[in-house]
Amino acid sequence: MTNRKNDHIKYALKYQSSYNSFDDIELIHSSLPNYDLAEIDLSTHFAGQDFDFPFYINAMTGGSEKGKAVNEKLARVAQATAIPMVTGSYSAALKNPHDRSFQLRQVAPNLKLATNIGLDKDISLGLQTVADMKPIFLQVHINLMQELLMPEGEREFRSWRKNLKDYAEQIPVPIILKEVGFGMDLKTIETARALGIKSFDISGRGGTSFAYIENQRGGNRSYLDQWGQTTAQCLLNCQSISNQVEILASGGIRHPLDMIKALVLGARAVGLSRTMLELVETHHEEEVIQLVNGWKDDLKLIMCALNCQKITDLKKVDYLLYGRLKEANR
Repeated sequence: MTNRKNDHIKYALKYQSSYNSFDDIELIHSSLPNYDLAEIDLSTHFAGQDFDFPFYINAMTGGSEKGKAVNEKLARVAQATAIPMVTGSYSAALKNPHDRSFQLRQVAPNLKLATNIGLDKDISLGLQTVADMKPIFLQVHINLMQELLMPEGEREFRSWRKNLKDYAEQIPVPIILKEVGFGMDLKTIETARALGIKSFDISGRGGTSFAYIENQRGGNRSYLDQWGQTTAQCLLNCQSISNQVEILASGGIRHPLDMIKALVLGARAVGLSRTMLELVETHHEEEVIQLVNGWKDDLKLIMCALNCQKITDLKKVDYLLYGRLKEANR
């Protein structure tokens, strides 16, 4: 387990996506805004709670000493900047009660902490995760292609829908169903919605590729490194139901402009994984805190240039599509 978790960190930092769908979106500038910069409101609502800012540190790691060190850095940054943080899969701690890589409130007692578990885990393990972590919400991740590519991965999937229904009915905190970088399609969202799920992190291609990671770990299917739909394409596919469910976006979010583009396409908030991992691995914590706080100012600046006072106003912004994204949405 330790080696696999460390491999995930190593190869996540090594991988550079050859294409980011957000580069194929151009937002239409508004020259005469109705608002002062000080009037711009970044607050949003999802998973049963109000949040001051529309971005969070998404699930990444845990289950090793390296993962513990990364998580503790991320936790301190999240607390200092008042943004939520989601830990990596809690399955490592379920297997090893002595695992300390998820005990983040010891280093950040005021952290808005959420956690993550795989849908292959039955409801008893989900309930134990919530009891142990007391998260503000629970991400339940679906990682089918990653499991298929891992030699040690799951091969039985019939239970996943039953598990999801059990989670929706019995977990006492809000649930977010999360992809892991392959993109979530509309049919999956509709199926999960019928089972009781209301919030979805569509996590598309463009950031970390777990297909690439598993192939780097010894797989021989590099032709699947680009498997899945891009984040922007998933958001476009989900626009028809974005008022009926809560859509969150992750996968290739690099900076505030990407965040705004995701919000324009209907997301309530955006999650950052690799971007945050790279920052805490290459910068001092104080520098990361300063940078993340600067993102808040940048989000307000861009919203003002789009004549939007609130996050919900962004869904009215006009945009142009180019390249692959345009070809796919003719």
